Amino acid sequence: RILASIEESNPDLAEQIRELMFTFEDMALIDAKQMQIVMKDVDQADMVLALKTASDAVKELIFSSMSSRAAEMVRDDLENLGPAKISDVEAAQQKIIKVVKKLEEDGSIVIAGAGGGDVV
Repeated sequence: RILASIEESNPDLAEQIRELMFTFEDMALIDAKQMQIVMKDVDQADMVLALKTASDAVKELIFSSMSSRAAEMVRDDLENLGPAKISDVEAAQQKIIKVVKKLEEDGSIVIAGAGGGDVV
């Protein structure tokens, strides 16, 4: 209700708050099977760039949701990426977060612990 109230008076601020409510590291809340659904809608180049600063837990979740061949390709691309601007990494992470949010809104995936109650 608070966010809806903010949205009425300042839609841009409401969108910024929404973006801050779910971070790239929160992807660890998505199980591997649902991550496979996410990966179908994510560009591989964006994923490689987004993983540049990701925690090992998020990297392993993403790799475990791929075939071993695909995971190896992403690992190789990540190793060969070289220096990247933080702003580019954050932009890639935001693209992926938008995919996750859209899939959650559509009911295609459920994010455990995302405020939607218990998951069974």
